[in-house]
Amino acid sequence: MPGKVLVIKLASLGDFVQAFGPFAAIRARHPDARITLLTTPPYRELGERAPWFDAVWTGGRPGWGDLRGLWDLARFLRTGGFDRVYDLQTSSRSSRYRRLLPAGVEWSGIGGGSHPHGNPRRDFMHTLERQREQLEVAGVTAFPEPALDWLDADLGGFGLPERFGVLVPGASPTRPGKRWPVQHYAALAAGLDLPVAVVGGKGETVLAEAIKAQVPATVDLTGRTSFAGLGALARRAAFAVGNDTGPTHMMAAAGCPTLALFGDESDPALCAPRGVRTAVMQHSPLAELGVVDVRAALERVRGG
Repeated sequence: MPGKVLVIKLASLGDFVQAFGPFAAIRARHPDARITLLTTPPYRELGERAPWFDAVWTGGRPGWGDLRGLWDLARFLRTGGFDRVYDLQTSSRSSRYRRLLPAGVEWSGIGGGSHPHGNPRRDFMHTLERQREQLEVAGVTAFPEPALDWLDADLGGFGLPERFGVLVPGASPTRPGKRWPVQHYAALAAGLDLPVAVVGGKGETVLAEAIKAQVPATVDLTGRTSFAGLGALARRAAFAVGNDTGPTHMMAAAGCPTLALFGDESDPALCAPRGVRTAVMQHSPLAELGVVDVRAALERVRGG
């Protein structure tokens, strides 16, 4: 049984959240191993809080022109003493890292190695099913439900009401087609029976301000929540509505009744958030998805 295991997951937040199950399965397969996560700086907090890793190294994606960063990565891989590597990123970049390892290190990933995931239809599988099959090829057969009680934080300073919902109106700024229009979110909020909190990055404060202009009771939490804080919000919120973006995945994974909105820039069959009370609406173009339809779908999610 391997004594030192490396898990590679570099980004993004939604992908990281969808790897919680595989992380838990790897730990269950190697309960006594020293497991190290190779990731990037934004995900240090998640990796260090999670119960599945003994160490976190964040130099996992140096620029190809960053000679010092590439040297440090190569040294980390060559001298880490790893017996087995699970590449859950399975990108062309992470697959190259196999060449930097000493001979004999077991590798679960794509493009070769001791336990290659060679299913030719892997790119047409949902992330969770694809990762599960990859791990099964490597001998991982138990997939316990990942405990997420560690994703918690004090929300006392946010001024939240006793009951509230969460809106996630942002998404990748380079992919505007993934965003349901903010005026639609404002109209949705105006017709709800609960006030809402808006979450997202600092760059999405303008979206929260637009919603708050229409619904003054809105609580703007953009740029104010840690990843653990998102988990805490998910446990306390009555519902969440959001675009295909990381915080929406976090809400769903932590058990919040969640409605995820998709356009045609991503395929929910491949990457939809998963949760015990999660639903997906897809419309092309997303901007033309009606507020009335979203409100009706949200009521179904809230009703269980």
